[in-house]
Amino acid sequence: MENRHRTAGPGPRRAAAGVALLCAALLCATAPGRAQTVERVPAGGATTQDSATREAFSLPAANMPPDRVRDFFLGNRLFNTVWTVAPGSARSFDGLGPTFNAEGCAGCHVRDGRGRPPEDANAPMDSMLVRLSLRGGGPHPAYGDQIQHRAIPGVLAEGRVALRTDSMPGQYGDGTPYVLRRPSYSFRDGAFGPLNEGAVLSPRVAGTVFGMGLLEAVPDAALLAMADPEDADGDGISGRVNRVRDDATGRTVLGRFGWKAAQPSLRQQIAAALRDDIGITSPLYPDENCPPPQVACRAAPTGGKPEAHQAFIDMLTFYMETLAVPATRDEGDPEAARGRALFDAIGCAGCHRPVLRSGPHSNPVVAHQAFAPYTDLLLHDMGEALADGRPDFDATGREWRTPPLWGLGLIRRVNGHRRLLHDGRADGAAEAILWHGGEGARAREAFRALPAPDRAALLRFLDRL
Repeated sequence: MENRHRTAGPGPRRAAAGVALLCAALLCATAPGRAQTVERVPAGGATTQDSATREAFSLPAANMPPDRVRDFFLGNRLFNTVWTVAPGSARSFDGLGPTFNAEGCAGCHVRDGRGRPPEDANAPMDSMLVRLSLRGGGPHPAYGDQIQHRAIPGVLAEGRVALRTDSMPGQYGDGTPYVLRRPSYSFRDGAFGPLNEGAVLSPRVAGTVFGMGLLEAVPDAALLAMADPEDADGDGISGRVNRVRDDATGRTVLGRFGWKAAQPSLRQQIAAALRDDIGITSPLYPDENCPPPQVACRAAPTGGKPEAHQAFIDMLTFYMETLAVPATRDEGDPEAARGRALFDAIGCAGCHRPVLRSGPHSNPVVAHQAFAPYTDLLLHDMGEALADGRPDFDATGREWRTPPLWGLGLIRRVNGHRRLLHDGRADGAAEAILWHGGEGARAREAFRALPAPDRAALLRFLDRL
């Protein structure tokens, strides 16, 4: 596959401009040539909640109107609902499957947080899934576009995906050793035959779901302004927008959600996850997820047509729009402040943009405010080591959307682990950086070359997000 991007690096222009941006956004006390003090941008703008508890990802936006609090908690109830097999006693919440990966949204997004890969090869994938396609594009004829490893009684689960890891030792510039773990995946126990040689597996862990309303409210014009597909400024970073299908209108629009920015809106993301992950139909996706060979799946009873009514989609959408972003925790921490400057100086802020601004939105809770997600929502070539080989609309098999970094240091407290990247292969921020390739290779090498105290400062900054 043609590599359209050059190796990344901070570059003198990016470093100077980025230092100014970082300082302006994050109360950095020094800028090139002069000192300045500016107003700090809260992580989630007006939605920010100052919490570092296990529930830090599950709180309502701080600027929630009192008359909408009940709606938020109704959405929370739906998010935590365990769907049952049809026909069930709770008619509003039956229709699970027939094949599925989880019994509800919170099955993967525990406490609205982040999933992880299984701890050993024989453990089930409880909070991650595996996308599937043919190498030339399109769903697999027998298994569709996602492996469903669970099924209701009387229906065959499609199979399972086994994980294996191999050690990759390395060392920092000062000689300090480290070990990365390279994952590989194999399809086992296929109920409808083996995968053909042209099948491509793409494992994905569940991501955090707070702050998504703010990200949806970033105007398309802002994404296009940040994009630099031909690297016109010569800094080695070539962010691109993904152009995807809006299934409600049939139009081609900009994508912004999911690991490859393949979903254009929060509402479509929710409806697709209900169908693909839980097996719940909706007005947008009224058909069960049963490929042609899966006869028992197509004959199974349903929970109605649709199983999730539009009111359910609306409540879930409002809930996820208005989840608060947890506040950063670096006030008065000089090491974290030094780490902020290093973050920019080695080029991380070239993709992980500190500050974005929302525009108009149907939900005023997330409209017209500055916030600090540390993402540009764009696609970047991350190199062969992170490639899944699976295109998704305009995204190539080497490209991934820049993940937001807000809440990074709270994942362990909320979810009991610190596994990062699209498949959870990295155990903590240092390993995630060391996996960067392609447009991130030069920033990775700059991090690897830092003296140990500087590496610790940068990681301290990330841990306080």
